[in-house]
Amino acid sequence: MVSKWGPLAQYDWSVMAPEFTILAFATLISLIDLFTHKDKDRRFLAWFGIVGSLLAGWFVFRNIGIGVVDLLNGSYRIDAYGNIFKLIFLGGTIFTLLMSINYLDRKEVLYQGEFYYLTLTALLGAMVMSSSADFITLFVGLELLSLSSYVLVGTRKNHLQSNESAFKYVVSGGIAAATTLYGISFLYGLSGTTNLFKMADKLGAAYSAGNSTIIYLAFFLTFVGLSFKISNVPYHMWTPDVYQGAPTPITAFLSVVSKAAGFSLILRVFITAFRGVVDYTSPLGPKSVLLSELALMIGITAAVSMIVGNTLALRQTNVKRMMAYSSIAQAGYILVPFATLTSLVFEQTVFYLIAYLLMNMGVFAVIMIVNRDQNSEDVSSFAGLYHRAPFLAIAMTFFLLSLAGIPISAGFFGKFYIFMSALVMGNYWLSGIMVATSVVSYYYYFGIIRQMYMRGGTTEARLPVPASIAVIVLIAFIGTVGFGLAPGALMNFIHSNFPFMEIIQAGGK
Repeated sequence: MVSKWGPLAQYDWSVMAPEFTILAFATLISLIDLFTHKDKDRRFLAWFGIVGSLLAGWFVFRNIGIGVVDLLNGSYRIDAYGNIFKLIFLGGTIFTLLMSINYLDRKEVLYQGEFYYLTLTALLGAMVMSSSADFITLFVGLELLSLSSYVLVGTRKNHLQSNESAFKYVVSGGIAAATTLYGISFLYGLSGTTNLFKMADKLGAAYSAGNSTIIYLAFFLTFVGLSFKISNVPYHMWTPDVYQGAPTPITAFLSVVSKAAGFSLILRVFITAFRGVVDYTSPLGPKSVLLSELALMIGITAAVSMIVGNTLALRQTNVKRMMAYSSIAQAGYILVPFATLTSLVFEQTVFYLIAYLLMNMGVFAVIMIVNRDQNSEDVSSFAGLYHRAPFLAIAMTFFLLSLAGIPISAGFFGKFYIFMSALVMGNYWLSGIMVATSVVSYYYYFGIIRQMYMRGGTTEARLPVPASIAVIVLIAFIGTVGFGLAPGALMNFIHSNFPFMEIIQAGGK
């Protein structure tokens, strides 16, 4: 007997429980918001989002070890690659929601309910991006994340700077989406398909047929368009204005969840679609174009991002703009494994993203409390913090040391693994730029530390730390120091439970 649901009945939809859970909770929050009196504080909705994210995380853990499962004619796939990125997205979202409990008030965010359900829809878009194996599905997830983020950046509707940053974000995002689609149109024209796996074989044949120039152009356009999400050069100029104007929890969300989603997308697209492009005319024998010419393009982009981000951060006095330029530089560091494409590219990228999740969320939690207390986003607002809140100052110190890549921190080993992979692959110039720009970053990171310990503040009164912020800072501190002392534990966990080769393996239904 044929099911009334037709072809849809053949798929195991239980593997999409994480996505369905987030969708359900986003819908639930929107309905609660709709029927709640307009004068009632809606910050309690954050707990619904946190519970939904934790439940979705549990479903992701249930999917570990099941192998590759293809859905919707191969356009969507559940695999180890997507699972680990989903855990990063969920962790970043939980931190964001915890942070928002002590941030949102009706003086700045008039419509609190939309803040929470749009955060979950942005999370859902990121999760769809990490599991997409087709450009159509991929673009749907990308736009779901982007459109939700545009509104979230502008939730402070009576704040001129927030409105300006939201407008700039929308315009920049629209141009990036158009650039991405233009690149995808070339890839579709060469291959006749939007499926990444089917495209891999067709692009190889197109390259052999003499279409190398168009393939390079398509790669460049697609990479530049997708670079918008990771805020690396050449698509980085929106970052400082948006980071400064957005509510601080959303700045943290963009710096971690949106950036990680961009990296998950870039790695899956280029590893999958371009792996079959081989140059058979090389005098040294067949060589992968992805490992040679295309990887070099990514390496140059990574180098420029590290230089530009760290150099421009030196002149910043607004701490959120400083962290924006730091984010541009961090994107450059994370791109280095993409340029070397060693066998550990996946483990190195994920390790650094987890470290970045912890240290960056910790930094923005402290920034939010200090800026609110001092009513200023200037670096000088951190003056005397050690005497007012010793725990916050010590934790902030370790977060900044981790971002700078100082030993006994997760960030140090994240950079160390990436640095060694570049050396092993003979990219000495890229390794040198990593070291040089990391040293440059010490100046502006240590500028904040100097303010906390060596400058007197405007008041000696104790700075109260809300419970939700204390939880964020404590978890981030333990993770940053813990993975700095035992980095092998995290690397072994990633390697054992999330086999990278599943990214190119065919799956069952």
